[in-house]
Amino acid sequence: MMQSAETMVFGQTQKGGPAAAMQSAATFNERAGLVAHRQATDAVSSEGVMVSETDIPGARIITESVGGQVLGQFVQPAPVHGGGGVVAAQNAITIGEALEATGRTSGDRPVDQSDAAAIQAAETRATGSSVTVPGGLAATAQSAATHNAATDRDEEKIKLNDVLWDAAGKLPADKVVTREDAEGVTSAEMRNNPTLSTNPAGVAASMVAAASLNEDVVP
Repeated sequence: MMQSAETMVFGQTQKGGPAAAMQSAATFNERAGLVAHRQATDAVSSEGVMVSETDIPGARIITESVGGQVLGQFVQPAPVHGGGGVVAAQNAITIGEALEATGRTSGDRPVDQSDAAAIQAAETRATGSSVTVPGGLAATAQSAATHNAATDRDEEKIKLNDVLWDAAGKLPADKVVTREDAEGVTSAEMRNNPTLSTNPAGVAASMVAAASLNEDVVP
């Protein structure tokens, strides 16, 4: 199912992607007699697999999930149609745009402390200042994380999209995402996550994807 979904979006299965990993695991489990050839888990049967696309300036972010759980993201340059046909996009992605992409791909997820730390690191790198802007993205994210930690009901928690919508417009300054920016944000997100990991579709993942694309489009 994931292979079919990837093929529909990308035109082929992504090497090293979730579909390839799932196929390898399925083959192993079938040979070991743990599952039947066409057997599916309850999560896949009820919620299925999904490959969604989020457009950002100059690129599109592909998010793959199974049973509601995000497995990975890919970034592809968005083609630009000109008089001579399709040419490669030359628009680099900024930190603000990458934050907005996170809001669109994981907007329904409540903000936690690792998100707040990643957003603060992103704001610091965008502005070039370690001073938290009053009422800015980092301050809003930290308030949201504090509120959510004291709130039991998910419907009453503040979501990522509540904080990150129009992120580029809320930043007092912005810049193109670099590999160093992505590494700094990833480090901040991991340090503030109890599992010392990053969210597959979180702030760090969007920064890494943007930095990877920018390396291809920025001379």
